[in-house]
Amino acid sequence: MQDLIAPYYPWIVLLHLSCAIVFVGAAAFEVFVLEGLHEHIDIATMGRIETAVMARVRRFMPVVVLLLFLSGFALFDLRCNGLRCIGSARFGWFLLAKVALAFGVLGVFVNAVWAGARGRMDACRFRHTHRIVLAMMAAIVFLAKTMFYL
Repeated sequence: MQDLIAPYYPWIVLLHLSCAIVFVGAAAFEVFVLEGLHEHIDIATMGRIETAVMARVRRFMPVVVLLLFLSGFALFDLRCNGLRCIGSARFGWFLLAKVALAFGVLGVFVNAVWAGARGRMDACRFRHTHRIVLAMMAAIVFLAKTMFYL
């Protein structure tokens, strides 16, 4: 499989980074912008705004997350040649932490989608879900940048 995808490595990196930017950016927007509007806009209007934003996000975010994980798997395979680099050096440990956090984010994301589909996503859960995802994604970005330099 590596021989098949290796020539596309720069494109896979670009896809992965683009999807990460969209995903982290959406979480940051929800935490830093939408949450800040609550004190300036009445509850009913804010509810309509959040509903409209989430309806829009639900259209493209599953595709973004899918492409993020698929490109991540491809990069993992290319960089680690299977599981050979995990735990073998600082790079491998950082990568392992990054993968664990990514699956944590996926778990929170799937749980949020499931709760939203069943009408169980209240304002408190909405707020905490996005804060948790943003914190975990910030940690992934930190690990992604430092794993090559430390």
